[in-house]
Amino acid sequence: MSSTQLSPTDPLKAYIRHVSLREPDVLARLRAETAKLEDAMMQISPEQGQFMALLVETLGARRCLEVGTFTGYSALAVALALPQDGRLIACDVSEEWTSIGKRYWAEAGMAHKIDLRLGPAVETLDRLVQGGQAGSFDFAFIDADKPNYDTYYERALTLLRPGGIVAIDNVLWGGSVIKPEKDKDPNTLAIRALNKKISADNRVTISLLTIGDGLTLARKRH
Repeated sequence: MSSTQLSPTDPLKAYIRHVSLREPDVLARLRAETAKLEDAMMQISPEQGQFMALLVETLGARRCLEVGTFTGYSALAVALALPQDGRLIACDVSEEWTSIGKRYWAEAGMAHKIDLRLGPAVETLDRLVQGGQAGSFDFAFIDADKPNYDTYYERALTLLRPGGIVAIDNVLWGGSVIKPEKDKDPNTLAIRALNKKISADNRVTISLLTIGDGLTLARKRH
């Protein structure tokens, strides 16, 4: 046992991926195509996708939300873990990026599980709440514009059932959350504020994981 946290070297990261990653070919090819894009850094790691799929399976999830879909890797990872009657509502504003994902969703036979809704995510989430769907979702993933993170978090909590989990990406923001020189950066400030809020939020049980760029899990208590 150790009270310190291991910072894996590149060879150790390669070893971890070698012995633990079970990435389907369709996901690997989607990741490879996304890696060629100028905004490829927005893609989650395959380890994170696999971890989220494990969460979905563990929860026995049937209804999931995603705020920020990009090229669809996380959506496909979740969809593959859902039962045949499971559904993911995926929110994004880019038809160009999501069109990449749609090709792979169809190839994987998962298109029927993914309900892509293009437009501002706040509006999509508000329509779900207004449509009587509060408390009906099992899992939510937030990975979109940072200034709206707090709003997405609140809507996700409203839409989740008790015991449901919201996963929030980029909560360490490349280490910027502790850098004084980032005190005026709106993205950093938004993430810092949400991290502070969640740390004291008694509505949820939390854990901040150092996977990827930092992933907070918040389980709705009631």
